[in-house]
Amino acid sequence: MSETSAFERLFSALHSERTKPAIVFDGKSFTFGDLDDLSRRYADGLARAGLCRGDRIAVFAETRPEVVVALLGHYRLGAIHVPINDRYRGEEAAHVLRDSGARALLVTEGSPADKESAELTWQGERPRRILLGRRGAKPDSPDLVFEDLLASSPIDANGFAPADSDTAVLVYTSGTTGRSKGVALSFRALVENVLSQTGLWGFSPRDRMALALPLFHVHGLCLGIHGALLHGMTTLLFERFEARRIIDAFASGGGTVFQGVPTMYVRLLEELSLAPEKVSALSGGRLFTSGSAALSSEDFTAFERATGHRILERYGMSETLFTLSNPFDDRRCGTVGRINPGCEARIVDERRGEAAAGELGELLVRSTGMMTGYWQQPEETAATFEDGWFVTGDMARRDADGYVTLAGRKSVDFIKSGGFKISAREIEDVLRRHAAVKDVAVVGVPDRVWGERILAAVVLEPRAGLLPSEPELLDELSSFCARSLADYKRPREVRIVEDLPRNAMGKVQKHELKKPVR
Repeated sequence: MSETSAFERLFSALHSERTKPAIVFDGKSFTFGDLDDLSRRYADGLARAGLCRGDRIAVFAETRPEVVVALLGHYRLGAIHVPINDRYRGEEAAHVLRDSGARALLVTEGSPADKESAELTWQGERPRRILLGRRGAKPDSPDLVFEDLLASSPIDANGFAPADSDTAVLVYTSGTTGRSKGVALSFRALVENVLSQTGLWGFSPRDRMALALPLFHVHGLCLGIHGALLHGMTTLLFERFEARRIIDAFASGGGTVFQGVPTMYVRLLEELSLAPEKVSALSGGRLFTSGSAALSSEDFTAFERATGHRILERYGMSETLFTLSNPFDDRRCGTVGRINPGCEARIVDERRGEAAAGELGELLVRSTGMMTGYWQQPEETAATFEDGWFVTGDMARRDADGYVTLAGRKSVDFIKSGGFKISAREIEDVLRRHAAVKDVAVVGVPDRVWGERILAAVVLEPRAGLLPSEPELLDELSSFCARSLADYKRPREVRIVEDLPRNAMGKVQKHELKKPVR
């Protein structure tokens, strides 16, 4: 990195590319100059409302350009940006708000998150909400209105700028091994790591990125939004993924880069099979990347056969950002590539010695994008490191050329479905509250579309009358989960069993449940 600060690097395009489109959304274009002006006004509005440097401001909103304006405004104010999955419900969102100590919360008016947040309290008080929409707050409401904050005069161009070591974002984990933890990422970590990764991929101002990834996740927020800002790229932003709309964006000559998860590529392939004439649209792209879950060799091969493009896979975590990637010019199916510049990786055996080439072991990494730590959890932070190496919990092997292949999580209580990381234990805790459930174990089973499909093996409570069929029970349990969990965490298959398989110590043998029923 040069002597230019990380903050200055991130905001450089807002000054040098002022008239160029930065975000195109639903037919409307926002230039880099627009982002500059709007984020200044928003930051000043927040300051006038009493928010200040170091405050955590949560964003519980649907994807739209104003979320990017808010992100940049929080940076300008020196506040910490706390994205929340907008599909979270009840306790899921409340935990993030309580743990982060957020002083304000941005929500989209009329959205499910708006209704959820209206009833949430933390620190014994009702949250100070920032409403994003057109209705505005009621006269006696403590809520702020996003559009009203923009009425402020822009703050001084030479005003506050965060230090490289300041926390930029607080991204919460998926809670796969317990309660969700806040990952604190500094400006330095964000900028250095994202520049390293996107530099490998040849990002440039000539690119136009089609981005349908959620902005509460490091994939869409960091590689997507921050990557585009750092390179002065135009982002074609989509509220949600629809295969047809992504293909149309490339067909119009608008897209050159697409970042997705395996489920998205399954949907793109399905769309191309229905409309083969659209193949040429994607063939004209420059780069297609995949992450957050393993891409099947079947889909890798099918996409290459259809479009001529080999999907580029990479690897990262919220705690480390992006540490491994296939090279741009030598992508190998089934691998997540080699070590990124500035990063290090080890694969260790059970004795914690170096695993030989081809030998399975646990992946440990050091990264330019390493978190500062888990928010206010020094003991939890220390427990994730081993002699300065971050312990990922992923099992992997490395070949003689340095390419790494992932072999799953060390813990079976971890499911990757549709690009999301899901805690089996969290789902089990909810299902056990259902009157018909005596015992339950949740596992992920292979699925071509979702990567892993959530299966619940259920032991029913003895009761008189006719027992439900598996389809009937699935409908009932899915509806029950909807009250407490995001929709992607609901079971997609139910298996009624007499007993759960256990070892001599009484521990459930989940690997037995993963086996197909014969």
